[in-house]
Amino acid sequence: MRLLRSIAIVSGVAIAAASFTTGAAFAAPDSGGRGPDRDPDSASATSFAELVKLAKTGVAAKATDGAIAMPTSYPVQPALTVYPADVPDATTLNQTIAFSQLAPRLNELMAESDRVSTQIVGQSTGGRDLYLVTVTAPESRGETARQTKWRDEIRTTPEKAASNTQLAADYKTPIWISSNIHGNEWEGTDAAMQLIEELALSDDPATAATLEDHRLYFSLTLNPDGRTLATRATALSLDANRDMVTLTTPEARSFVATAQALQPLYAADFHGYTGVLQVEPCGPPHGENYEYDLFIPHGYAAALQVEADVVAADIPGNTYYNTSTGVTGNTNTGNIKIPYRDTPSGWDDYPPIFTAQYAAFHGAVTATVELPKSRSGSTTTPENAIINTAVAKATMDSMVAYVAENSDAMLADQIESFRRGLAGAPKDSLTAADIAAVPGPDQWKPLWDVADDQDPVSLPRAYVIPVGDAQRSASDAEALVDALLFHGVEVGTLPRAATVAGVTYPAGSFVVDMHQPRRGLANVLLDLGTDISNKVPSMYDISAWSLAYLWGATVDKVGSTTDAAIGTLVPLHRVPQNGVLPKKAPYVAFDVAGVEDYRALNALLAADAPVWLLDDGRAVVGPEGLKAAANAVVTYDIAFEAASAADVASLAEAEVLEPLTIAVAGNQDDALALAELGFTDIVRVTAAGVQAGAAAGTPTGLENADLLWVGSQFSLAAGSAGRAYVQSWVTAGGSIVGRTNQAFTVASTYGLVSGTVVAGNNSGNGIVDVTTPEGSLFADYPQDTSFIYPAFWFTGLGAGTTAEVTYADDVLLAGHWRATNATNGPAIAAGQAAVISGESATGSRAVVFGTTPFFRTHPKGGMSQAAQAIFWAASGD
Repeated sequence: MRLLRSIAIVSGVAIAAASFTTGAAFAAPDSGGRGPDRDPDSASATSFAELVKLAKTGVAAKATDGAIAMPTSYPVQPALTVYPADVPDATTLNQTIAFSQLAPRLNELMAESDRVSTQIVGQSTGGRDLYLVTVTAPESRGETARQTKWRDEIRTTPEKAASNTQLAADYKTPIWISSNIHGNEWEGTDAAMQLIEELALSDDPATAATLEDHRLYFSLTLNPDGRTLATRATALSLDANRDMVTLTTPEARSFVATAQALQPLYAADFHGYTGVLQVEPCGPPHGENYEYDLFIPHGYAAALQVEADVVAADIPGNTYYNTSTGVTGNTNTGNIKIPYRDTPSGWDDYPPIFTAQYAAFHGAVTATVELPKSRSGSTTTPENAIINTAVAKATMDSMVAYVAENSDAMLADQIESFRRGLAGAPKDSLTAADIAAVPGPDQWKPLWDVADDQDPVSLPRAYVIPVGDAQRSASDAEALVDALLFHGVEVGTLPRAATVAGVTYPAGSFVVDMHQPRRGLANVLLDLGTDISNKVPSMYDISAWSLAYLWGATVDKVGSTTDAAIGTLVPLHRVPQNGVLPKKAPYVAFDVAGVEDYRALNALLAADAPVWLLDDGRAVVGPEGLKAAANAVVTYDIAFEAASAADVASLAEAEVLEPLTIAVAGNQDDALALAELGFTDIVRVTAAGVQAGAAAGTPTGLENADLLWVGSQFSLAAGSAGRAYVQSWVTAGGSIVGRTNQAFTVASTYGLVSGTVVAGNNSGNGIVDVTTPEGSLFADYPQDTSFIYPAFWFTGLGAGTTAEVTYADDVLLAGHWRATNATNGPAIAAGQAAVISGESATGSRAVVFGTTPFFRTHPKGGMSQAAQAIFWAASGD
């Protein structure tokens, strides 16, 4: 379980309230909404040392389909653990429900009503329970088994489901309401609890009928650590609402596992704060892999129904939107804000990294809901919290009523989405002619922009992930497949070699046949994407993300969806374990190409095993390290081979590797990525700390460091004690590796590289085409693509400064990167150095990445390049 073992899933860990950057009890307010986290440090809840510790506390998780186990009957009413009140607790400031109050209230409700069930569907980073509450009419084991059978039939045999009259009459369509994935957006939780109580205890016949026909699911707080500490991010200092593809946080993993299990018909996730109630669907460009003709009719109609109901409720203190002027105010204009209608760009549904956008790939109509009244200080005020809660409750009531009224038509659409996937139907974008023929609510049709709203997508017959010599990294390939399986994407293996379009793939190669129900999810995870730079002036968040292009593995896109099947496949439920340690081999070797390989390498060094790195990128372990190598087989699934006589002879000219101590000037992306790569001795340094230590003769953090990683500003004034100290550290053999212009500035200041750094447009992001020159330090395991956000490049390289990777002539493959001046567009970066290295006369080395190898820990291929650069630089002296 390569990837899953490397992901930080932490339970039972005490989290300090200190901010990562400020040390404040509660973080400063951000701009609100689902908004971009341009400065992730500002949302942190954890100190740097604790962050590294949490990231290294990974535990194995389920490697197959990640869906949570669901009950066999309803109700399910365990006695929930009651946690002591937290001190401090941000909810005391706005008088919303504290996490510690949820279990007692749910225990009371379960004692009073047989309509309420509760499951624990994971733990937060800090060890707090993640609750899934189900409200429905009681079900016997037989009734629940029938519901489960129908849910699976909808996905796996949709044509049968479409003609199943009993299913149509009796299937309890699932509605899912989630809240508080951003910890400092509180009131969705409170409104959900109010709705649960109302549904549980009401004598109203209409309520009873709703619960006979539907299951209502509530994820009460997706980020209880952030709820308690008033931080947007989780205790890993990552925004879980950017993590649905990468799955670094346990909170995002729980959401993905829940989405699979529930297969909701409608899903809404509650956020804040945008000055006025905002309910999706989104503006353009829309994600290419949605079956949008099945999504937008009811998506927009439901938003319009929410608008009508909330406006009619006339909630005191609520705000409204003027669709003519774009102004928000207290005067009831009759409108809320609906991005599909009101936001031409900048609030899109393009990337699947958000809750609602991810859930849509399970056949759901979805919406992100933004509540109106913003924070004052670290939290909302009690008065504004009351308003937000009332608005959220009215929105939830309206959504439930809409689905109850339209569930038959919505269910037919969900079944059709799975049918198209399983049948391998061509994926057509909506044209003007198509729009008129789309059935269902038609309020959306006049607003559809054929040119900009959704690009066409060419679906392959399959994605093939080869094994053997054609695979760049066996460990990265297995990590990628592991992730696909967890997402619920169907993967098979070739039982024998097969030739496709002139390419022969060995037996055991992994195949993602695109004739599968969740084909949209499979394609959005694996496909390259599109250069959408000219479609809209701005995007809400990232515009490219591909596992196939950024996770270090070789993946081939094969054929067209209308082609015949590649051949017989063996369904895969778990990545096979192929680790081996050859018998009677005194020296063993393994490829060090991927993230898991570097984890194993660092574990071997931590165990004091004698290890050498060969010029071809392999590592050799000596006789005294065979026990540690055996542990690496079990823990990291490493396939060792017997080292050849030539390999052993070459060790005479190589140095035994030592465990590395890395000083880090950076943020949580740097800390988490380095920890995921297996570096165990990480210490944070700052320019101020080095200056103070150097001036006072006290520790600076660099004393025992082999290398300085630079991911953020590390500037020491010329002539200062700190500058002199770092210069002496470099002269004595210290090396520098890092990213962005900040790393270039540091490396050039201390004489390790020379040239000029140029910055791309700050919002430019995407997948870029790169070239690895012959003789590059990355030449053993080259990669053709990288991720940038933003891009930097290097010109006028001086003597001794080498381009290790360059940008290709046509730089941007997918994403959104447009020039805003004469020097920051992709055309200027073409052919320029993307990664550079340098070396001093004393043997100190530097590597500077103009690409973005650690972005939210997503570019696994970039992470392994960073590890390769670290070991190369550390061996310089």
